[in-house]
Amino acid sequence: MSDRGHVSCYAHFDPDYTRRLLEEAINPLVDHYFRPQLVGAERLPERGPLVLTANHSGSAFPYDGMVLDSLLWRRDGLRTEAKFRSVYEKMLSQHWWMRPFGVDNFWRRVGGVDLTFDNFDRLLGHGERVAYYPEGVAGIGKGFGRRYQLQPFSTSFVILAARHRAPVYPVHIVNAEWVIPFNFTLRPVDWLMNKLFGVPFLPLPGAIFAITFPWAWYLACPARLTFVVGEPLDMRAMVEEEGETDLANPDRARMKRVAERVRQKMQRELDENVERYGRRPYDIRSLFRALRRARRRGQLGRALPISWTFVINRTDRDGRRPAARNAMHAALRDWDLLGFYLPLGWPLLSLTRALRKPPCGYRGMSRDARMRREGQFVWELDDPPLREARPARQRG
Repeated sequence: MSDRGHVSCYAHFDPDYTRRLLEEAINPLVDHYFRPQLVGAERLPERGPLVLTANHSGSAFPYDGMVLDSLLWRRDGLRTEAKFRSVYEKMLSQHWWMRPFGVDNFWRRVGGVDLTFDNFDRLLGHGERVAYYPEGVAGIGKGFGRRYQLQPFSTSFVILAARHRAPVYPVHIVNAEWVIPFNFTLRPVDWLMNKLFGVPFLPLPGAIFAITFPWAWYLACPARLTFVVGEPLDMRAMVEEEGETDLANPDRARMKRVAERVRQKMQRELDENVERYGRRPYDIRSLFRALRRARRRGQLGRALPISWTFVINRTDRDGRRPAARNAMHAALRDWDLLGFYLPLGWPLLSLTRALRKPPCGYRGMSRDARMRREGQFVWELDDPPLREARPARQRG
């Protein structure tokens, strides 16, 4: 692939922004609240192509993916070229209130890439290390009642890993199911929400609480997350075992059989790791020690869930505006964020977004500029060059 094509993979990634966000907002909640451990990371090569496949959970918000992403990048020294590129489902950020903490274009700015088959193909072709969740939206929306039950895997990673001879490294995420253990989903309700509003699922009863208090949409319990990197899988060998040799036009049934074999193997290994690391999902003693450490470091406020929305939004805005004139100005200029904490604050948040100027809102911006600011377009990698991003198709 050409150098120009490789640059296109980084077109929306803002490493300076991501480092600042980690330092000021993400690291305190990762280190002092979720207290993660990363096991077996020494197995991961420093260069790709490779595919990291992990089980998913969350039931509203993918904290498991966010924590794993930060751990891997910190382990690699926060170097731009060492960032794992997460491919994410675009529908998870279709509306501003579904984006992480309401931050515009969040996933792309921190290194994510729109999940399309062609993008996935080009990332591996560029030698990238790709983080992928083969359960897709179903993994996040399965609810606590189906915890640790892997949903059917997509076949795209099988085809592309075999085509590019990219090893597949399973990652077994333990205790993330306990981050939001109070939600469940109903398929008829999910179908209706997707049909009417483009929302893939509705977590109950958490969504009802979040309608009342917007910050609760991002509420999380202090589960101690464990990530276990498994031995690599050779997709080319597994595909050939099924009798498939035409990787340009593979037989779908054979690819589904391979994907199911991978799912069953990951399920067995996940069950073993849950038995090993999942006996105390919250580990309360560890939590108290971590919070005392956060208090000594002056980070306790940023480590607790009620502050995350405010801190992350303020950090995002501070990177787009001049420094505050004084302490009072710094305290008051983000007054609109109080809407996250007021009962039924969603209308206020929507109104202030329409009326305030950037970086707090969209007043004075053209429709096209606003869509780009929000990330309402499909990012298509090209080689070369990157095609002009086209607006996302709006749901009717």
